[in-house]
Amino acid sequence: MGSRRVERGTAHTGENPNGDEVPAAEPGAEALGSEPQEGLTVDDILGAEQNEDAIAADAAEAESGEPDDPKDFYLEDLRRVTAEYANYRKRTESNAELEKQRTTAAVVGSLLTVLDDLDRAEKHGDLEEGSAFATIAQKLRGTVERFGLESYGEVGEPFDPQLHEAIAQVPVPGTEQETVLDVIERGYRLGDVELRPAKVAVAVGADG
Repeated sequence: MGSRRVERGTAHTGENPNGDEVPAAEPGAEALGSEPQEGLTVDDILGAEQNEDAIAADAAEAESGEPDDPKDFYLEDLRRVTAEYANYRKRTESNAELEKQRTTAAVVGSLLTVLDDLDRAEKHGDLEEGSAFATIAQKLRGTVERFGLESYGEVGEPFDPQLHEAIAQVPVPGTEQETVLDVIERGYRLGDVELRPAKVAVAVGADG
């Protein structure tokens, strides 16, 4: 029998059952595995990998709550500082307005007893329209109202313990809801500052 010599490094071919020659496999084909999908280019593969990297980076940024771009971080920090300053300014302005009201209330509050005397004089008919005393009373009331003083407490309105101080309770037949029967002293407020509640007599339901 004669020996068959095979040259090293030389590709060889085989035959299929039909006798046709089959091209030898390219070197390294077995290491690469299956062939790439038809229609894909290197740019497509690299682009897909870059997209996956971007998606992963966005997910990591969303999970951490911190922007990946330093400019975005500084922008968020600026927005936070701006919002905090706006809230601080609102609180400062609100506190300043409240302090202004309190200062005014301290001055106007000293005149409440004078206003009470005017109310009593009016009930007794001492403030006749056109009289000098009535004119003075009207000017004084107008002055304190310009400072923001408001009075409350009227006969017939529902009794509210937040606004009224019940000095007396008077049983009145047929009364289903407690109402103000008489105003002893008016209540006063100045803006958000309550100076005093209204002192009233309250009509309540009569037993039997």
